Amino acid sequence: MIVEKTILGIDPGTNVMGYGIIETADNQVQLVNLGIITLGKFPDHHQKLGHIFKRTLSLIEEYKPDEMAIEAPFYGKNVQSMLKLGRAQGVAIAAALYRSVPMFEYAPRKIKMSITGQGNATKEQVAWMLASILKLKTITDNHDATDGLAAAICHFFQAKKENKTGASTWKEFIRKNPGKIK
Repeated sequence: MIVEKTILGIDPGTNVMGYGIIETADNQVQLVNLGIITLGKFPDHHQKLGHIFKRTLSLIEEYKPDEMAIEAPFYGKNVQSMLKLGRAQGVAIAAALYRSVPMFEYAPRKIKMSITGQGNATKEQVAWMLASILKLKTITDNHDATDGLAAAICHFFQAKKENKTGASTWKEFIRKNPGKIK
């Protein structure tokens, strides 16, 4: 498989950050890596943010993604938790921007809908569908990791959906879609 694009997906968190890296080519997707970054050992929220920044940079430097997809924070009952989660997301985004990696943000419901066809899917359903999409016998039970991977695959599906032009080259795309060029 000749890699066309590498996508890093991030599920931001203040205790655990999940990530998934995929490679795409010819409308196919292949898992490169997925995992978690644990933050519980840091006593201070600001230290956690610093570690998120450093680890996101190290993932970018190691895998050299062409794009990064991140799950947007969702509003819950606890405003303080949401603010902390938003900071974690912002730090991961800042790391991508620092390395000039284009960023894409997706709501949790959008990611679930993209992966399972249902916006209210459980984390177990998302993980099962990811294994199916990637043709894997098993996938990790860690839902932070699979949520990061789901963000990357959601982005892959979005890009595929937006490029349904029938064009195989940029020249052909421009010829077929003159109204989309500014």
